[in-house]
Amino acid sequence: MSEKQIAVVVGAGPGLGNALVRRCAAAGMNVAAVSRKRRPPEMIEDRNLVRGYACDATVGVEVTSMFERVTAELGTPDLVVYNVGTWDRAGILDISDQLFERAWRTGCFGGFLVGREAVRTMLPRERGTIIFSGATGSIRGGAGFAAFAVPKFGLRALAQSMAREFGPRGLHIVHVIIDGMIGQEDGAESDDVLAPGAIAEAYFQLYRQQRSAWTHEIDVRPVGEKF
Repeated sequence: MSEKQIAVVVGAGPGLGNALVRRCAAAGMNVAAVSRKRRPPEMIEDRNLVRGYACDATVGVEVTSMFERVTAELGTPDLVVYNVGTWDRAGILDISDQLFERAWRTGCFGGFLVGREAVRTMLPRERGTIIFSGATGSIRGGAGFAAFAVPKFGLRALAQSMAREFGPRGLHIVHVIIDGMIGQEDGAESDDVLAPGAIAEAYFQLYRQQRSAWTHEIDVRPVGEKF
C-alpha cells in the first residue's frame, strides 16, 4: 500500500473533474478518478498515479464498494471531492417528477452518500478534507432553475452540517460556490468563464490549509462575472 497522499475525485470527466485529477497527480498524490464509465481522465502526465473507478454516486452500495476498493488498493483518502451534478433548465410547470428527482439524487443525495463514506474512512485518523462543488444556485434560486438550485441548496446545507459535526474531530469540510460558467480545459483564457485549472488550484490550496485557519466556504468567479 502506498504511503503517498490519496485523492478521490468523484465526477472525473471533461472540465473541472479532469483538472482536479491533473492537479492532484501533479502534486504526487495517488488519485482515484471516479466516474460512471471508469474512464481515467485524458491529458494526465503522471498516468501511473491515476486509477479509474466505476461508480454511480447515487447508489449507496456502489459508493460503499468504491471506497472499500480505493482504501484497499491505494490507501485511506486524504482528500475527497464531490463534483457531480446536473444542469437542468426548465420552468416549474415543465419540470417532470422524474427530472426533479434525478437532479436531486445526482446533485444532493449523491453528495450525502459520498460524504458519509468519506467521513467513515477518515475519522479513525481524525484528519482529511472533503470538498463539495457548489454553484450560484447554491445561494440563489433563479427563474427556470429550480431543478438545479434545489439540489445545490441541499448540498450546501449538507456541507455546513458536516463541518459543524466533524470539524471538531479533525475533518476539514469545504463548500465551493462556482459562480459562473466553466470553460474548456484547453480553451483560451477569457474574462467571462472560469478556467478549470484555476478552479482546481483553488481546491488544492483549500486542501493544503492548516487547521488553525480553515476555510469552510469560498466563491470563485471570472473577473467579468457580475455579482
